[in-house]
Amino acid sequence: MRKLIVILISILTVILFSCNGNGDNADAYGNFEATEIIISSETNGKLLFMDAENGRNLKKGELIGQIDTTILQFKLKQLKAAREEIFAGNKDVLAQINVLKEQKSILSIEQKRIENLMTDSAATAKQYDDILGKIRIIDKQIESVKVKNATILSKSEQLEAQIEELKEMINKCKIINPINATVLQKYAEPFEIVMTGRPLYKIADLSSLELKVYVNGSQLSKIKIGQKAKIYIDKTDDENTELEGTITWISSSAEFTPKIIQTKEERVKLVYAVKIIVKNDGSLKIGMPGEVVFN
Repeated sequence: MRKLIVILISILTVILFSCNGNGDNADAYGNFEATEIIISSETNGKLLFMDAENGRNLKKGELIGQIDTTILQFKLKQLKAAREEIFAGNKDVLAQINVLKEQKSILSIEQKRIENLMTDSAATAKQYDDILGKIRIIDKQIESVKVKNATILSKSEQLEAQIEELKEMINKCKIINPINATVLQKYAEPFEIVMTGRPLYKIADLSSLELKVYVNGSQLSKIKIGQKAKIYIDKTDDENTELEGTITWISSSAEFTPKIIQTKEERVKLVYAVKIIVKNDGSLKIGMPGEVVFN
């Protein structure tokens, strides 16, 4: 009877061991990571709304929030009004140039008439000199007006640059989400005053996570970038879930075992970091532990 009990206990131990995850067959252990991005304010002002609740899935290009642009809009109207005033001045200068060109055209006709009269000795050299002098004066007036017009155009270009700069500042008041991602943490609320560089919310693309593990030197020859691997995560206390991953990065230099390894013997070993990307079916979380078996 005692022998039967011992046999039953042995069988039960084997069954429990086989059900307890991957046991000691795992090649490495680590935790899942994701590239976290902190979205910060690019300008100063009051936050009018902020739609980035924790856990929300955001799309690339989605409008998440808006910073007040009232003062900037007033400045933009002022600059546009100043630009219109400059345009009006430019039109006036162009009109002056056209008038002077018309006067020169008339004087040129008179010059030719005097040249013809001089051929017949019906006009004097003084009359010819006088008409040439008037033409030179008109030319100088035209050049003077052109210089004035160049100054106006320069001011116009400066205003255009200021207007474009202001438009860019107004655009930066729109908080646009940069990638498809999930909100991990929200840092600001509506009606708060935010400053340039202040964090607004943190996101990460959770569609795939990276399992970062550490291997020893003897294992390096068995793995390579692009290689498939079996990933195991806890499903219950007695079962694991198996996933597939792909090795994306292998450290080129050794380091001491990270401090998260508790035993003294493990902490002094030299290891190599390895990252394995795993498609997330919704069960993976940042910081979750995982085991890997290299195929």
